[in-house]
Amino acid sequence: MVSKRTPHVMVVERSVQDERLWRKQRLALAFRIFGRLGFDEGVAGHITARDPERPDHFWVNPFGLSFKLITADDLILVNHQGEVVEGTWPVNQAAFAIHSAVHAARPDVLAAAHSHSKFGRAWASLGQPLSPITQDSCIFYDDHALFDDFTGVVNDPEEGKRLAHALGDNKAAILRNHGILTVGQTIEEAVFWYVTMERTCEVELLARASGEPKLISPEIARLTYGQIGGHVAGWFSGQPLFDWIAVQEPDAYGDHAPIA
Repeated sequence: MVSKRTPHVMVVERSVQDERLWRKQRLALAFRIFGRLGFDEGVAGHITARDPERPDHFWVNPFGLSFKLITADDLILVNHQGEVVEGTWPVNQAAFAIHSAVHAARPDVLAAAHSHSKFGRAWASLGQPLSPITQDSCIFYDDHALFDDFTGVVNDPEEGKRLAHALGDNKAAILRNHGILTVGQTIEEAVFWYVTMERTCEVELLARASGEPKLISPEIARLTYGQIGGHVAGWFSGQPLFDWIAVQEPDAYGDHAPIA
């Protein structure tokens, strides 16, 4: 199903039930995108979407189910106490610790994405922010944080709070020795930020392996950020990915017809 070109943040006509199904279907497509792009690593990784009726609850992938198989019907609803409210699968404790803290700290965030993708992990091992070396890297100019600490798997909610504090009001964070995390006002935005951040990590690793990249000036980096780094730009840039995966893997919608 090809999406309509209206930012979802502006759509208010759906019933709560339809809005919930919309978010679940988009979230299932997001997991299929991650699966297709190789962003899965065993049971690691999670994408969440806030419930439209209960803002202190979020939908997330079942612990142990492949991204490549997830449907909208498989998703589980978790509250901020880590309890599974809907669904029969367990929740990944790291998903709860990280995402509950991010959603609580950022009421503007509808979706958050984190996984152990290859180039995000490689860049995170350097413990450095990304540099403005290409047009696309300017998406993150002065809008991503470094969580400069690693204490093992994030199973402790207090660790999740520290991570959320480090994220601040940014769209993304580099988790040192761990990976990357992105957030958005729409599922499409959060997913696109993740995909392009992973590729930005790859490009900077390649560039630095080849020599010393020439940095874009702060003035031009800020200008470029204003052109391609906003919420609507992220939402719109994510549409081709979702259009593609909806055609390739329509079973992700589950037992319900796609919500328009």
